[in-house]
Amino acid sequence: MEPALLTDRQVITWQLGRAPRGLRGIAARCPHGYPQVIVVRPLIAGAPFPTTYWLTCPFLVRAIDRLEAAGTIKELEARVRADHALAARFAHAHRAYIAARLALLTPHEHDYLERTGMLASLTTRGIGGTADFTRVKCLHMHVAHALVADNPVGTLVLDRLPDRACPSNHVVCATVDHAGSRP
Repeated sequence: MEPALLTDRQVITWQLGRAPRGLRGIAARCPHGYPQVIVVRPLIAGAPFPTTYWLTCPFLVRAIDRLEAAGTIKELEARVRADHALAARFAHAHRAYIAARLALLTPHEHDYLERTGMLASLTTRGIGGTADFTRVKCLHMHVAHALVADNPVGTLVLDRLPDRACPSNHVVCATVDHAGSRP
């Protein structure tokens, strides 16, 4: 993870259409150098936040939106439930995600969550806060995770995409002033 510079924060705000909450840093950049996946703090405004890796790349977000609209979530859930080896790898990805999330907590935050009874929401729930490790809650979260670590579902989604980045002659994040509106 690398720190988010002021220019990165401006790009991320433009990508999301709002200021990012709980931004900890940048986990991955696209081939053109723009933030692609950010790391989000597991505790925001005193409440647990289960999504550690957030996909910000508008090119990938739109491509994955189309896959979700085509029913890919249900298809991949069925595949995970039918393939025991894939299910085991997917459960491992959830456990690794939990470990990465917990590693971001300060000792003070950990103590606070434990005292308030909220720690379990971060220790027992996997990617995106799901309790069922065979559930594919959101393709964007799994792709974000796959871009920084091992996530077999995210990899399956990435394998379906004809391109993982904007063409060099039309880099979405370079097309507008980042203080302006989204494309």
